[in-house]
Amino acid sequence: MPSAAPIVLFVYARPDHTRRTIEALALNELADHSDLIVYADAARNESEAVKVRAVRELVNAASGFRSLTVIERETNYGLARNIIEGVTDVCNRYGRAIVLEDDIVTSPHFLSYMNNALDRYAGEPRIWHISGWNVTIGIEKENRAFAWRMMECWGWATWSDKWRFFRKDTNFLMGAINPDEKRRFNLDGYVDYFSQILANANKEINTWAVYWYATIFLNDGLCISPYQSLVSNIGLDGSGLHCGRSRSLAQMHLGGQVDRWPDGIYEDVEVVSKIKRYHKKQNSVILRLWRFFFPGSVV
Repeated sequence: MPSAAPIVLFVYARPDHTRRTIEALALNELADHSDLIVYADAARNESEAVKVRAVRELVNAASGFRSLTVIERETNYGLARNIIEGVTDVCNRYGRAIVLEDDIVTSPHFLSYMNNALDRYAGEPRIWHISGWNVTIGIEKENRAFAWRMMECWGWATWSDKWRFFRKDTNFLMGAINPDEKRRFNLDGYVDYFSQILANANKEINTWAVYWYATIFLNDGLCISPYQSLVSNIGLDGSGLHCGRSRSLAQMHLGGQVDRWPDGIYEDVEVVSKIKRYHKKQNSVILRLWRFFFPGSVV
């Protein structure tokens, strides 16, 4: 196969999460063929400086990869800027990138899946993004991948010819996604990603992922996802920026080697229907009431 894509890892101030992320990544089949490029953000304040230094010591000692490059930010970029500039830099230099944050534990098959997908769909105009995560919809087809409109950012990959269209422009999106398109953008009303654009507009949050999804959506792009997740997010413990607590999104079983790919370049209606049912269950009245009265609880 062609040389493995570079892995871009974004870290900040969570030493234990970072350690677990790197340890799992190093166990991947293609780790020793992969360049690991780490962007370590600077502390926002003195109280976080100790943890930032611990994270930097940890990533500088990482082993098991073909090469290691650590970029230590001199000022605090924040997650959105750090990711946007880091992915842009790596894509410009390598033409593609596999992207992780410091709370993503990977299956040993994650890098093989990502590299196989990047090679298979390179140059395919409708495929814009490779996701490593998926909601739990069953494990009977864990060796299968499918295509759909939604972008998942917990372990992902893309190419420079797609990423160059990335646009973090809130005013543009507010006008570009009309009411009919907004429903489709929100998975036909089963999720509410457009509210993240509104929250960015109101300066309640400063994120990047919804803008990448919107870029893909407005270009009629599709994403490749595994039927069974190849990553687990260990940061849903209240420790991460914009992350609450959720056990329902944690993956207890990670998928194996993916060797079945979509027959054609179109959205898989059968799988999307299962994902919609999952979201309907998650948004049930009982769950919403529970979250209202017990907002800090793990569900």
